[in-house]
Amino acid sequence: MTETMKDFEKELEQSYKEMEERQQQYEALDEQEQAQWEELKQLMDEKADIDVKVKEVVKSGLVAYVNEVRGFIPASKLALSYVENLEEYMGKHLKVRILDMDPEDKKLILSAKEILREQEQEEKDRQMAEMKPGMVVNGVVESIQPYGAFVRLDNGLSGLVHISQISNKRLKTPTEVLSVGDSVTAKLTQIKDGKLSLSIRALNDVMEAEEPEEKVEIPEAEALTTSLGSLFKNIKLD
Repeated sequence: MTETMKDFEKELEQSYKEMEERQQQYEALDEQEQAQWEELKQLMDEKADIDVKVKEVVKSGLVAYVNEVRGFIPASKLALSYVENLEEYMGKHLKVRILDMDPEDKKLILSAKEILREQEQEEKDRQMAEMKPGMVVNGVVESIQPYGAFVRLDNGLSGLVHISQISNKRLKTPTEVLSVGDSVTAKLTQIKDGKLSLSIRALNDVMEAEEPEEKVEIPEAEALTTSLGSLFKNIKLD
């Protein structure tokens, strides 16, 4: 079936509406400002990473300039976790993206959080690619649930030790042998859907199997008789 102009009527109507809105926004700007905002719009559409330098610390955020246009970085979009002291960022260079913009009111919203989140995921993927079942790993218990304990590994990844894999003993709760903050060594048993399964019990089984049994040598009958003879040899009876 051949598509006609009528098939795209809604899309065309929407595109013209967007063009009219943009023209209205830019009418109040001079040519230089229009060019600046057009470039910013392109950077936003491309989700481009932009290097900026923090110029001001204001209430609930920071100020940086992109193409001489004042941009605001909300504190909630500055890092992956809560930032207590914004002053620490004064004068620093940051990688940001344009989150939103309003040329008419000359407002530009920037964010570093999306870039940091992507970098964190890339690092996690890299670390995960290095993990192989059978590896022995070290970590710290970061949380305990009724079904097991989550362990933060030395490389930053987290894995679950199911309650059945904590000890050779039957446990009612992981807290019988583990506490948050405990350092543990475990065996990586499975990687599935980006999740790590660990076993402390597997290492305990190996250690028990490798422990040498104490050997007790029983002397032969002749040696035993000789030994007893030697014992009574120097005993004098009255």
